[in-house]
Amino acid sequence: MTVLALVQFSIATPICLFVASVIYNVFFHPLRHYPGPWLSAATKIPWYRALLTGDLSFYTQRIHEKYGDIVRISPNELSYITAGAWKDVYANRVNHTLLPKDEKFYHPPPGGAHSILTAPHEAHSRIRRLLSHAFSEKALRDQESLIKVYVDLLVQRLHEESNSKSASLDMVSWYNWTTFDIFGDLMFAEPFGCLDSASYHPWVDLLFKSIKAQTLANAAAHLGILPLLRRFPPKRLVETRLKHMSMTTEKVTKRLDLKTDRADFMGFILKHNDDEFAMSLPEIKSTSFGIIIAGSETTATLLSGTTYYLLKNPEKLAKLTKEVREAFHSEDEINLTSVNGLTYMLAVLDEGLRMYPPVPVGLPRRVPESGETIVGNFVPPNTVVSVNHWAAYRSPRNFSQPESFIPERWLDDTDFSDNKRVFQPFSTGPRACIGRNLAYVEMKLILARIVWNFDMEIDATSNDWANQKMFILWDKPPLLVRMTSRPDLQTLKYRSKNSEKV
Repeated sequence: MTVLALVQFSIATPICLFVASVIYNVFFHPLRHYPGPWLSAATKIPWYRALLTGDLSFYTQRIHEKYGDIVRISPNELSYITAGAWKDVYANRVNHTLLPKDEKFYHPPPGGAHSILTAPHEAHSRIRRLLSHAFSEKALRDQESLIKVYVDLLVQRLHEESNSKSASLDMVSWYNWTTFDIFGDLMFAEPFGCLDSASYHPWVDLLFKSIKAQTLANAAAHLGILPLLRRFPPKRLVETRLKHMSMTTEKVTKRLDLKTDRADFMGFILKHNDDEFAMSLPEIKSTSFGIIIAGSETTATLLSGTTYYLLKNPEKLAKLTKEVREAFHSEDEINLTSVNGLTYMLAVLDEGLRMYPPVPVGLPRRVPESGETIVGNFVPPNTVVSVNHWAAYRSPRNFSQPESFIPERWLDDTDFSDNKRVFQPFSTGPRACIGRNLAYVEMKLILARIVWNFDMEIDATSNDWANQKMFILWDKPPLLVRMTSRPDLQTLKYRSKNSEKV
């Protein structure tokens, strides 16, 4: 074979293989009968482009809008936006089995060990049982005083900053600093010091970088080059990973060496870590990383998004402000129990979760070799399936006026024809978010204290804040807000002190 013929063969072969795969995917693939754009059925290129540009859920939403509730978003992947799909994809099935997590999406964190977020089913059950004590109702009550310390500090710092500066404050940062300090203390028995320094701890910075790196890892896994990326990783990625592993080891080791019976997450892990559900040290490190991200970043994200939509809808903010300020005679009355009586606030938070879900993507599962029936249709083996939060919550098939922030839709006395069963922001089934109750406690407590203390107005530069990209989580810009201490606050404090004396 001549050199020219060899070159021609080298070029023609991959082209022929690509054309053959396109023909197979469009005309002969087991998923060929599912609706969707022919280009998305033919090749994964549109999916890769959407993933790497931060548009994956927007891309999925567009396909659902055109083709319906069940769509083919890539040659081997289906997306759902129906309530029934939650049970079929994420809950225990008739034979008491779960669809396994898609290994191309759920990679073990640096260090190799799985956490509660990425572990296969059996390991996940073991880790979750161990952690369930830390997220029980009793644990929540025990943790209230600790959470209050950091909410108090947040309010104090915001008063200081709003009184000393005329510039607007970035509430994305302030919410992140608060939730990371809370979870740092709950996990490692010490905060990250973010609220004190009004800056991000280096370890927190590394957490954010690791989330973006996950998007690159997902693309590499689907391309089949993840082993190559791991063998020859970019120098910057190696440095970030090594720093993260070093800081995680330092944090975990310091907490493990601390002799204390405090009721924090690590305390519950250590208390029950000598039975059949014991976690290894690498699992403890990985789970620490996972809990910090899942508990801190997502709660701060929801608070940021809810604050934005309240500021863009002043009549809703006024209604919430009236409820909070009329419900309490003094700020001291705002606690874990009393905020449960704020019905409009809960509606506001649920609408924030619908409009701006902290995890906007679909969390993929893979159909086993036997195939499965999902929403009444047989799905062939090895198909990737998911319910996409963003597409489901923004679909007019599920919600009236889906692009509008309307907390009233969640109140019992309103007449909205919404399919509320599709709303599962914490997922469902045995792998649903273990920290749901703690998240609601934090969100209600923080938002109530903010609304009680401050009048707020959005800075014009943040009017388009929600126009963001998503790399698994949202890539949030600063949310600039003009914070003003409510004019009657000193009078209220004076009256409260006098009433205590009486």
